[in-house]
Amino acid sequence: MKKTILLLFVSIVALSCGNSISEADLAKLNGYWEIETAVMPDGSEKEYKINTTIDFFELKGKTGFRKKVMPQFDGSYRMNDLSEKISIVQDSGKTYVSYVTDYAKWKEEIVELNDKKLVLKNNHDMEYHYKKPEPFTVK
Repeated sequence: MKKTILLLFVSIVALSCGNSISEADLAKLNGYWEIETAVMPDGSEKEYKINTTIDFFELKGKTGFRKKVMPQFDGSYRMNDLSEKISIVQDSGKTYVSYVTDYAKWKEEIVELNDKKLVLKNNHDMEYHYKKPEPFTVK
């Protein structure tokens, strides 16, 4: 009997350890995100020291868009008219950003999302670690 209860408890804990992101956390996706590191499936890392583009996410409810923007010397961002439609999808206890363009559809798992860090994982098991960018200014 004790083994059955222990097994049930362990199963519940394991199932509850999914990375489901709360509605409040999803709001943190909004704004500018700069890629910091890409982690390959073999564990090797590629560090991004200088980025010519930054991702801008705008999410209202569970739909929105992502744009690539270019930081300018005065601290502003240059944007173009290109964007990717996004939606938030829950599947098997995990939360995904689903992207749609005229040419492709794909999704990335939200592994971590807080005020300062975003980690997305694609279907090739590559993780992209983002941080909030610091405005660039000429002094």
